[in-house]
Amino acid sequence: MNQEKLNIERASKAIRDSRFVEGLSFLESNLSKDPNHKDSLYLAAVCSRYLKNYKDSKEYLNNLLIQAPDMGRAYQELGHLCKAIGENEEAASHYRQACELNPALVASWKSLFNYFNKRNNKAAAEHAHEQIKKLDSLPPILLYISQILNEGRLAIAEQKCREFLKKNPTNVYAMSLLSDIAKKFGYYDDAEILLENAVKFSPDDGEIRMKYALILRLKQKFTETMEQVNILCEKFPDNLSYQAQKASEIMQNGYHSEAIDLFEKIIKENPYNFSAMTSKGHAEKTLGKTDKAIESYKSAYKIKNDHGEAYFSLSNLKTYKFSDKELDVMKNQLKRVDLTLKDKAYFHFALAQGCEAIGDYEEAFKNLDMGNKIKKEQSKYTIEKMNKELQAQIDVCDEKFFEKLGNGGHDANDPIFILGLPRAGSTLIEQILASHSMVDGTLELPNILSMAQSFRGDDIYGNLGNYPKTMKSLTLEKRQELGKSFIDDTRIHRKNAPRFTDKMPNNFRHIGLIHLILPNAKIIDARRYPLDCCFSMFKQLFAQGQEFTYGLAEAGNYYNSYVKLMNHWNKVLPNKILRVNNEDIIDDLEGQVKRMLDFLELPFEESCIKFYETDRSVRTASSEQVRKPINKSGMDRWKPYAKNLKTLVDNLDEDLLKPEDIALINS
Repeated sequence: MNQEKLNIERASKAIRDSRFVEGLSFLESNLSKDPNHKDSLYLAAVCSRYLKNYKDSKEYLNNLLIQAPDMGRAYQELGHLCKAIGENEEAASHYRQACELNPALVASWKSLFNYFNKRNNKAAAEHAHEQIKKLDSLPPILLYISQILNEGRLAIAEQKCREFLKKNPTNVYAMSLLSDIAKKFGYYDDAEILLENAVKFSPDDGEIRMKYALILRLKQKFTETMEQVNILCEKFPDNLSYQAQKASEIMQNGYHSEAIDLFEKIIKENPYNFSAMTSKGHAEKTLGKTDKAIESYKSAYKIKNDHGEAYFSLSNLKTYKFSDKELDVMKNQLKRVDLTLKDKAYFHFALAQGCEAIGDYEEAFKNLDMGNKIKKEQSKYTIEKMNKELQAQIDVCDEKFFEKLGNGGHDANDPIFILGLPRAGSTLIEQILASHSMVDGTLELPNILSMAQSFRGDDIYGNLGNYPKTMKSLTLEKRQELGKSFIDDTRIHRKNAPRFTDKMPNNFRHIGLIHLILPNAKIIDARRYPLDCCFSMFKQLFAQGQEFTYGLAEAGNYYNSYVKLMNHWNKVLPNKILRVNNEDIIDDLEGQVKRMLDFLELPFEESCIKFYETDRSVRTASSEQVRKPINKSGMDRWKPYAKNLKTLVDNLDEDLLKPEDIALINS
């Protein structure tokens, strides 16, 4: 055992024996050699608090949170420190953060229970009490596994959890922990199976069922998710968290007005539910009720001033201008060390938009860069892996591949796939087409991506898996079955029009699969000038996925690979895809509308020209822009940042760019 570990063991024993001065001496010995040693900083803060050296304790915690901003135990200790000096409101806030980051912290739940009890918050107190009872009933080893799992020590957690399950194969909490580990590793299928079995063994455990619902949602099985959430609400009608999840699922399925009604009931029951207010704002934004959305987001951050999502949601309207006071609040929040990485990312992206609006491009880019770095460090994305994945489509789906499989598939011509890159103008194209009486605008439907994932075989999250090679064995009957399944499964998102859009941008990777199962489907490639497109991606904080956007090099390389793959699809499937450039729509709206409708074999309708008058739900970041007539406001937005974009230009194929733009960026 090295000296650092030995000192930690000695200090831990000294703390258990209330010998805090002695314990602190061992920790200071460690910190003299490594000032950033996390365990030493944490235990030194504990010792200092017990010795009533509160200033020293706070300093140790500040240093710790710089190293580990998402460490639940650090927030718990911060709660203890605040309580010791009489700052009870601050203490409760830190305990909440601790429980969110690490739900296995019994001391935090007990402190919250006492806090809520004193304030007669019955629902919150009961929830805390249930958590305490559950944690107190656990074998010590499971409590330990839960704690180290939530601090990122996955390998040890997995090993010990598997050892426990061998001896206790029906322990649902252990199954739930192993599902959490599988989820963190990206093995969603394993997580789903574990939770499905856990729910069977313990059908009345609401927390287990909620986890099951959330993994189903992550796998984009929306119908199954709704079933589980409905069961939760029937079994626990007074649980506002389950009601809020139901509202979110209703919203996910496109019923935003109904979701708003349910969120309002939840807020009436608990006026301090900032999360429900934010979600209500999302639903209002989707319906075009911008003023109401702004009111909801502001109500949320007034309750919790470090609720980064509320500020980001305001910025994500793309039309909201922050006040000087709001800008100052965001800047001050980012000075805090006790701010989670999630909230830091939200504040950086929000502040970037706010600074851009007042012309402070240098500060805007600084915040964009920092926000993207946080997301990039949390990502497993690599340029090399993505290039291999896209190249596999080219290698497998060549002319001989399609000749050998021949014609076939489900003969419906209902779907119109609008695909490409994020921020390339697909929402505008969808709004134009959804304004036609014969077209329903739906969502970014996950069905093709889920189908492709199912073809990967056991190695779903391996290097490449078996897909797209597995498509070679698709029989005509299977292709017909898959095509029909797509039509049936997506019907929930449609109304009564004969045609409908699916604007999942990443479907461009799976055009071969789409052609095999739906040969009569129409495909539109939404294209945008690379500097506008890539920089717009870099400026956007996505809800999930799109990890190639969190770096300029990654965005540039991905754009190149996208163009290369689209060129391949156009070669092997001629006349299958219509490319529509965003710039062409802006220059000649009517001409491009007629061109698209001719390609889709639809009659011209004036409503497509007046798309901004169409009243429909729009869920993407472009929701506000597509409710206005065509304008050029989105063009050349990168130019004020030209000096910062050399990395992007260096990673884009030169023939995709205008020579004068290359010169500007390199000047």
